[in-house]
Amino acid sequence: MNTAIVVGGGIGGLSAAIGLERAGWQVTVLERAEEFRPVGAGLTFAPNGVRALDWLGVGEQLRAHGMAQGAAGIRAASGRWLLREDLGEIRRRFGVSGYMLHRADVHAMLIGALRHADLRTGQQVTDVDPDTGTVEFQLTTGGTGTATADLVVAADGLHSPLRTRLFPGYPGPTYAGYLVWRGVVPSEAAAGIELGSAVSESWGRGQRFGIVPLLGGQVYWFATLSALPGSHTEDDIEAVARRFRNWHDPIPRLLAATPPEALLRHDIYSLETPLPRYFTGRVLLLGDAAHAVTPDLGQGAVQALEDAATLGGLAAQHGDVSSIVDAYDRARRARTQRLVRVSASTGRMTQWRHPVAAAIRDTLTWLTPSSVYLRTVGETFSWTPDPAWPVPEAR
Repeated sequence: MNTAIVVGGGIGGLSAAIGLERAGWQVTVLERAEEFRPVGAGLTFAPNGVRALDWLGVGEQLRAHGMAQGAAGIRAASGRWLLREDLGEIRRRFGVSGYMLHRADVHAMLIGALRHADLRTGQQVTDVDPDTGTVEFQLTTGGTGTATADLVVAADGLHSPLRTRLFPGYPGPTYAGYLVWRGVVPSEAAAGIELGSAVSESWGRGQRFGIVPLLGGQVYWFATLSALPGSHTEDDIEAVARRFRNWHDPIPRLLAATPPEALLRHDIYSLETPLPRYFTGRVLLLGDAAHAVTPDLGQGAVQALEDAATLGGLAAQHGDVSSIVDAYDRARRARTQRLVRVSASTGRMTQWRHPVAAAIRDTLTWLTPSSVYLRTVGETFSWTPDPAWPVPEAR
């Protein structure tokens, strides 16, 4: 039986473990934290992500825990609609709906789908030998250890130590020019705020605000601000609320209903400098470690799921590691690096601060027909698992 070590227990790492396990591999997941736990708030899954989860065998759980998207749109800070899209048309065109759910539910769903994988916490991988597939790790309880496998999947995130090990000259992540605050409003606090199943994003000058309803009455929101990296670290929920106090309803009400402890803040980075390849020897990069993307297209977690489904399909199709990693690189690198570029460009446009530039942006968005929008997202949303991949049986 082929063996794999997956470094990182986030969405990319867990979904990669599912794909490899379903392909018949023995998988060990090494997570540096003391427990497998999600970091973040809400997630949206476009149709391509839903198809990846279906191939991984967890689509049923997604539909049970997620809310199907009914509509989406873009508004000005005043509340004026710039673009409205009936997501029923997306379902008709792409075959499946998009879904929205809490990151914690995604994490639990993926862990629950693993049947035989060895899940280890408190093990920080510090080095890897790409020729032998041997990783070295430190234990949070003290001491060190090593482990060896036929394939090592580096799903260790944006600041991947293993990427640095494989590509020491790579410049690393690029700051996107803005930070993001995130929060989840509990269902009882969100009572009376009518949102339905519509996802919306509102644009200002150097600021944005997104609203994502979740199943059970919770509401996930995010807010961006063009600022220097590392700034506004002391801002609390009241400071964020003051920035958006004059924005349209229900933005002020959502911020007022957010528990202070629910506020998260992150600087946004991406891998705008493309890697020359996604593997070296027996080590393969997956998810943010390979192609961290800004959240402007909602494709970060989705692309990690595509990676995982692709890896699982190729592992079921090919017997040797060299064929798997080479085919994975050819299948994933051009697509994901294009999305990194497009997402970063979209983020820069939506964060414009100059009033004239922002007005032009809003006008062009308002003039854009839905048919043009659907053509724009068509290539991204149309991804589907390769029919040549053997369909794995649940194990």
